[in-house]
Amino acid sequence: MTVGRLHHLIFDCPDPVASARFWSTILGQPITHNEHDFVVVSADTRTSGIAFQRAPQHRPPTWPDPAVPQQMHLDVMVDDLRAAAEAVLTLGATSLPGEYVFADPAGHPFCLIPRPGWAPPVSDQ
Repeated sequence: MTVGRLHHLIFDCPDPVASARFWSTILGQPITHNEHDFVVVSADTRTSGIAFQRAPQHRPPTWPDPAVPQQMHLDVMVDDLRAAAEAVLTLGATSLPGEYVFADPAGHPFCLIPRPGWAPPVSDQ
């Protein structure tokens, strides 16, 4: 029995617009909603995506130090790990310990992963 369907994955952050711009560029999807302290990135206005809500007391995760747990993270599939790593750093990501592990400008960890063989090339999007 299906109870519901995923709508958005929500990130708490200090600056929703900045976080949305960062992820919009990395994922190649537009900002489709921007209202006060809540901004959405998705393929279109009728598609689930990721959202960013202002959290004035936001404390960035300290991964891998468990003092402030990572809470959640995104795996981003890419065609070329090295090129993608350079791109996310240029956009404002910071490198974290581990292979192809980064933090977005608000401190949320994310990983770049090689595109699985079953997925169409990212560059075809």
